[in-house]
Amino acid sequence: MYAQKANAPTRKPVTVPSLRAMKAEGRRIVMLTAYDATFATQLELAGVDIALVGDSLGMVIQGHSSTLPVTLDHMVYHTSIVARGLSSTLLVADMPFMADRDVPHALEAAAQLVSEGGAAMVKIEGASPHILEAIEALVERAIPVCAHLGLTPQSVHKFGGFRIQGREQEAADHMVAQAQAVEAAGAALLVLEGIPTALGERITRAVSIPTIGIGAGPHCDGQVLVLQDMLGITPGKRPKFSKDFLAGRDSVAKAIAAYVEDVRTGAFPAPEHCFE
Repeated sequence: MYAQKANAPTRKPVTVPSLRAMKAEGRRIVMLTAYDATFATQLELAGVDIALVGDSLGMVIQGHSSTLPVTLDHMVYHTSIVARGLSSTLLVADMPFMADRDVPHALEAAAQLVSEGGAAMVKIEGASPHILEAIEALVERAIPVCAHLGLTPQSVHKFGGFRIQGREQEAADHMVAQAQAVEAAGAALLVLEGIPTALGERITRAVSIPTIGIGAGPHCDGQVLVLQDMLGITPGKRPKFSKDFLAGRDSVAKAIAAYVEDVRTGAFPAPEHCFE
């Protein structure tokens, strides 16, 4: 899948079918962001299942206040350098803001992320009709898609900030319907961000594809964090749903290994990392 750069224990490459098998077998999926080859290698060594090159790089790498300034060229570049640090870990790349504005643009952006960046899957936010059309078009062309619902960062202005979503019954019901719609459109994975624990559990039960939570409670099929949040090095206040895994440990490698272990065993997220 990717050029081998890390002396990681031999393991089978993580694939779209193997993620579905993990959900069926109750094995928790570990996802973590990465933005360069060095940290990607550390994810590989720790046995992380999925490396996400998130447009969160706009905030933690570029210093912006949101993900909106990130361009397709930025995403292709960072995806390509992360790919060089991986061998078995599945590589997912975010579709940046407005790359999904219509089907032709979505196809072109995804093609670049896959062919030039080396991604095995692309992530797309929302479930509006044009997004569902884009998911269908991508899947028809054999490009796996990870959907993203809840607190979708590219909609920060619409939400009026980074606010928890789905607390009202009507909004929760709507999100369940959205989750089922993205699955029907062909999405193979679903990230749920910033929603109440009960809704995370409800959606996970309502779809057959794996769910990956970030501030969505412990009942999702897996968890994801932004690497810098997980290491406790993000400037300012750390998000409630995150945990500093570097605290009390003397290396990045040990912090990532602890995160992997806690996700696998269900120790993370704990109640203090969740929303009601």
